[in-house]
Amino acid sequence: MSQPLKDKVALVAGATRGAGRGIAVELGAAGATVYVTGRTTRARRSEYDRPETIEDTADLVTEAGGHGIAVPTDHLESARVRALVDRIAAEQDRLDVLVNDVWGGERLFEWDSTMWEHNLDNGLKLLRLGVETHAITSHHALPLLLRRPGGLVVEMTDGTAEYNNANYRNSFFYDLAKTSVLRMAFALGHEVGPRGATAVALTPGWLRSEMMLDGYGVREDNWRDATARVPHFAISETPRYVGRAVAALAADPDVARWNGQSLSSGGLAQVYGFTDLDGSRPDAWRYLVEVQDADKPADTTGYR
Repeated sequence: MSQPLKDKVALVAGATRGAGRGIAVELGAAGATVYVTGRTTRARRSEYDRPETIEDTADLVTEAGGHGIAVPTDHLESARVRALVDRIAAEQDRLDVLVNDVWGGERLFEWDSTMWEHNLDNGLKLLRLGVETHAITSHHALPLLLRRPGGLVVEMTDGTAEYNNANYRNSFFYDLAKTSVLRMAFALGHEVGPRGATAVALTPGWLRSEMMLDGYGVREDNWRDATARVPHFAISETPRYVGRAVAALAADPDVARWNGQSLSSGGLAQVYGFTDLDGSRPDAWRYLVEVQDADKPADTTGYR
């Protein structure tokens, strides 16, 4: 099995579950050493009170063929993040891939509330978790990543720049957080590009995360049962799909062509040729525009 990232070191910030876990595992499958961070460990759960842990993610990375290292980290705490990066520097003397996937806002936003009706404390915390954590992590990690040319920074968000520019994302605070991350990647591209690195924003499509599957009352092995209630869920994808997108970017010697851009898992699959675990190539953002948002019946023909 090809392992193009065998000598590379990655940090996936926010890898307890969801896209972060999928990305960490696929970087591991490509041979990378992957530091995975989050707040839920086997000894202590965060306020999410869910069973997924960073140790589980690290084990999955190692099982996939890489080397997973779990480091409990709250990315709102600057000193903790600095200590994390110091550890990576001491143990590896390099950082090749930084994935900013910290989120933690699922239980904070209110889809149907206006900005003035939304719980203000929750809205501001959502912004701190979804934006401030990314800035703190990049601030401490980028000097290490820039020691060698060819580094990659991936800002994980929800929605492409094209889609988010044209669509209100259901909540002032959610919209602001996800759009801010897109702009962060654009700005970082201007700063790291001349210094030999690449920064991109990346979005999965409709993600079959652990929380999403639980919310629909299904498992990964029977996820299609949820389409009886939510037909457009047929375009959904596993977290490993966007993980393969990150691995493809990290292994691309010409990755600088994407610097500062907004990318999607489905769009990159068309370029790099990877598939989701079932062999399909869901192109969710094109589907959302052309089928779901156009009020057409659910039909993924030509979209996966």
